[in-house]
Amino acid sequence: MSSYIMNMETQKLELHFDKSDYMGLSDDLKKEIKSNFLFSQKANAWVSRAKFPNLWRAEEVAKKIGLENAGKVGQILSFAEQMEQKAERAEARAERYDYKSEKAQEKGNVLQKPINDMHGDIAFFTQPNINTSAGRAFTKQREKMFSAWERGFEEFKKSEYYAERAAIARQTAEDTKPTDKGFIDRRIKDAEKTIRAQRKNIEVYQKYIERIKSGEEIKRYNGDILTLELVQEWIEKTEMIIENAISKSIYYHECLEKVGGIAFSKDNIKVGYIIELNKWGKCRVTGVGKVNISYCIIEGGAAGYGGKATYAEIENIISEEVQDMPAHPFKVGDTYTIDVWNSEKHIREPKEYTVIKTTPERVTLKHGEEKAISRKPRRVKDNSINGVCWVIDLINDFGGTIFKQELIIGGIRNV
Repeated sequence: MSSYIMNMETQKLELHFDKSDYMGLSDDLKKEIKSNFLFSQKANAWVSRAKFPNLWRAEEVAKKIGLENAGKVGQILSFAEQMEQKAERAEARAERYDYKSEKAQEKGNVLQKPINDMHGDIAFFTQPNINTSAGRAFTKQREKMFSAWERGFEEFKKSEYYAERAAIARQTAEDTKPTDKGFIDRRIKDAEKTIRAQRKNIEVYQKYIERIKSGEEIKRYNGDILTLELVQEWIEKTEMIIENAISKSIYYHECLEKVGGIAFSKDNIKVGYIIELNKWGKCRVTGVGKVNISYCIIEGGAAGYGGKATYAEIENIISEEVQDMPAHPFKVGDTYTIDVWNSEKHIREPKEYTVIKTTPERVTLKHGEEKAISRKPRRVKDNSINGVCWVIDLINDFGGTIFKQELIIGGIRNV
């Protein structure tokens, strides 16, 4: 019977039908199948390119060609088991590519051997073409040898290509066991975010069920009536997403434990500390939060740049000496002049603004009796001063931006 199934082990959709049925489909349906599925000799079925939960398009194609839903087969693998399978497949690919690389190298050597063996025989390479039976035979043989020699280069290129593919496959296998704490921490947070969001979805679906059971008619965006069966299907899919996310969180928590866990938090990192980030090296902490820190790079070509990082990305504390560092260089009483467009005169006129209030995050400026404007300053790289420049976009127009330079000297701010 022609049908489609959900393979719980691979978390992919499989289409099972005879070749004669496939040949009887229209060209458009064949294109849709090839766009969303790959034929697997092992499964003897068309297997979806996408995995759960991104199977809506594949399922739509299955229904469009008239296949029946035959349910689910197999058992869900834990995320750790999925990663183990991924690593095994990647290692197997690497071995196959190694074999192909070696064979291409050997074939290249064989093809080039006849010419290489003639190295030093000047007569062989310089003898002109002689229009005799023996001369033509010699010329033809020499041309074959040169042709083989050229094909040898193509084999060497194949060998290099397969060697590169083998290296990529081994890197894929290695990446299933991450050691970067920042990467691991982000994967854990992603999984936990998914769990929270999907649990909220289940709460919404449960309310739909209550409303439907009470006799209320709920219409979907396309006008169809929402049924209990469809809502229950949504809940089952959502529970599967949550199960996968929990498994992923457990896997990455185990990875984090193996690399020593997270040693730093808001409790032992303070503003002004000099720390080492695994990506940027020596940095100064400019802000601390519950999840992230703000930092300023103080060494190397990126000195002066800043950003945010998780506590997991901190390698170690270089210095705990805290120095007075304002969040930004703008102070109450500072005045700045910008150019403002006068639509009546069709010219730009200078307009002076005075800083009337500052917080670590924002600056408030005022011109005369006009309403005060509050903006968040930002830092940008300024190569002309070997440091950074603070910017306030006061008015969204040409000439409406305030600039203030900041030098980074030995990691210390000097405004």
